[in-house]
Amino acid sequence: MNPSVQAPSWHRSHPIAAQLIGVLGVGSVVGLLMYLVRGKHFWVGMLYAQSISLCIAYSIGVLQFGVSRLLLRKDPDNPKLQHHWPGWSWMMGCVLIGSVVGHELGTLLAAGLLGHQPRGLFSGDLRQLVLGGGFTLLVALIATYYFYSREKLHAMELERTEVQRQAAEAQLLALQTQIEPHMLFNTLAHLRVLIKLRPDDAQAMLDDLIAYLRATLQASRVPLHPLATEFERIQDYLRLMQRRMGDRLRVQLDLPDALATTPVPPLILQPLVENAIKHGLEPSKTGGQLRVSARMQSGLLELRVEDDGVGLGAPSKGGTQFGTQQVRERLRTQYGDRASFRLDPAPPPASGCLATLELPL
Repeated sequence: MNPSVQAPSWHRSHPIAAQLIGVLGVGSVVGLLMYLVRGKHFWVGMLYAQSISLCIAYSIGVLQFGVSRLLLRKDPDNPKLQHHWPGWSWMMGCVLIGSVVGHELGTLLAAGLLGHQPRGLFSGDLRQLVLGGGFTLLVALIATYYFYSREKLHAMELERTEVQRQAAEAQLLALQTQIEPHMLFNTLAHLRVLIKLRPDDAQAMLDDLIAYLRATLQASRVPLHPLATEFERIQDYLRLMQRRMGDRLRVQLDLPDALATTPVPPLILQPLVENAIKHGLEPSKTGGQLRVSARMQSGLLELRVEDDGVGLGAPSKGGTQFGTQQVRERLRTQYGDRASFRLDPAPPPASGCLATLELPL
């Protein structure tokens, strides 16, 4: 998961519960205000306030949904209508009608629960109708604007998160497409030398290269693939290198079965294996052993590329640190601070180099 892409907030993943809590909050405020004005019957007033608030909220919600669906028939591509927002001009009518209907239903509900005679907006005189209806409509408008503003804010957050996700994916793709030519050019340079020295071996190496590219190019177009697939691509590449180095390159691949399906970024080990061969084993007259391994360590996936070549302190020809820089950039873009990369001297008695990746599962 990309770090820039945030997990959905609780109210986005539980919209009905979040709306219910918001409506109950409005009802509590109204009930408290009514108690402060009247000074008696706190719990009775609170029950009426909650019942009326719930009924008004869901009456407005039903009208809002229905109007949006009707308008969506004429304008099916309207994103606001797809999210059930018909616009303020229509919402004013929904709020007005929903407030009256919801008030009457809520009053009937609370009166029924308490055994009272229901007294709705229209059961009193004109003054009571104006004051009660005006207060109810005002609260409904304030609550509607609050919920609308909150949803608009979270829609903007989701849009920003989506833009960040797309930018991160584009950056990952750019980094990955830089790594693939880097590997290809190195291999072609090896092949060019081999054509002069051993043409038959060059032909066999070219066949291996074609097979390798066919498998690798398809796998490299996905953001993640199983660790077993990553080891298969490494094995294909090392087969090419053994064509060049012969017995000077000895390979050991250690992948526990339990980690075979663990998802990892494709070709994340490729630059490290290349560096180990180019800067560690090829400069050594006797070559050496390359070991690629995976294990669980402190809840993280640890990938190690180790060689017993000339080591970090040896002079290097043409070293640009391109591969290691790209590995760091890909890890930072895909995992943020949750992944790490280290390049250390190999543990004694080996004299080579150890590259270690730690990835979150």
